[in-house]
Amino acid sequence: MGSTIVSIIAFILIIGLLIFIHEFGHYIIAKKNGVGVVEFSIGMGPAIHSWVKNGTKYSLRWLPFGGYCQLLGGEAELPGLGDAAEDEENKIAADDEHAFSNKNVWARMSILLAGPAFNFILAFLLSLLVIAMAGYTPAKIGGIIEGYPAEESGLQKGDVITKIDNETMHFFKDITIYMTIHEKTEMKITYMRDGETYTTTLQPKYNEEEARYLIGIISPGSVSNLSFGEVLKYGTFEFGYNLGVVVKSFGMFFSGKASFNDLSGPVGMAGMVGTIVSEVEEDTEGEGFWVTAYWILVNLVSFAAMISANLGIVNLLPIPGLDGGKILFCLIEAVTGKPLPRKFEGVVTVIGAVLLLLLVIAVSFNDIRLLFVK
Repeated sequence: MGSTIVSIIAFILIIGLLIFIHEFGHYIIAKKNGVGVVEFSIGMGPAIHSWVKNGTKYSLRWLPFGGYCQLLGGEAELPGLGDAAEDEENKIAADDEHAFSNKNVWARMSILLAGPAFNFILAFLLSLLVIAMAGYTPAKIGGIIEGYPAEESGLQKGDVITKIDNETMHFFKDITIYMTIHEKTEMKITYMRDGETYTTTLQPKYNEEEARYLIGIISPGSVSNLSFGEVLKYGTFEFGYNLGVVVKSFGMFFSGKASFNDLSGPVGMAGMVGTIVSEVEEDTEGEGFWVTAYWILVNLVSFAAMISANLGIVNLLPIPGLDGGKILFCLIEAVTGKPLPRKFEGVVTVIGAVLLLLLVIAVSFNDIRLLFVK
């Protein structure tokens, strides 16, 4: 019961933080560009509490699965999210000098880019925090498994793998994810031993017990107590890893290596948080409350960094209804010198948003189904 409560609270806090940062990006850059903000809301649905300051309504709403920054005279959000009177006021204000639609294309683009940009900034800062708290696991061989390609190719404990094919390895988990994506492919391994660089080629071998392909190497364990410079260096690598995982996941999905079942909505994400909490509790059993709490925090921060990077990238996709779709409209305007008809842009945006909402609903129902299947 305690784990469930911790998981629910952690999930709400993570989602709330990511949405707040994203919408705050839009909000602060809109303000800097002189665009009026009608409402800044965290959450969806009925309001828990709201107040008005300097012409902007600030709201905290019951459902922690969304949020919005409603701009004056703009179509930054779906209609109907705020009060009817405010929606009407937003339309009337379209001629206002503070209206989003009346700003030049570069100002509008900067406002749209700010949401994803702030998610990337958050992902970077959280990545630094993870490395500062937990250190990192280098792409170094901690042991060799007998009968596998690594042993046959002459790799030894202590060798540092610097590249697989043409991809640089910073962490041991870089090796793991590369293996997941290219599991059946012959690989060129570049490694260092005693200051010298060597290469070897090997073919992963299928392991029946683990139901996956292995090259037969063991993790060396983590390196901790890092200097500030090392935290900055490996935190940057951690941020790059998170971005890379998101991009590679898209690649796996479009190449058929991942399926619809691999997509996760709010329900799936909540399940992931629950799994993280449960696994840490099992791994730290008998080590005391504060040790368990510390490692739960580390893993949740790492999870939040990954999701923030994911949110940033997804919102840049050129899909109507997302920031990327609106940025695409701005780019077309910048190239052609004239904006697309606002009616056309509004209709396309609403259609895209509805389709995205249907996708989220479908993924959420699938998440629930998979919970019962398991």
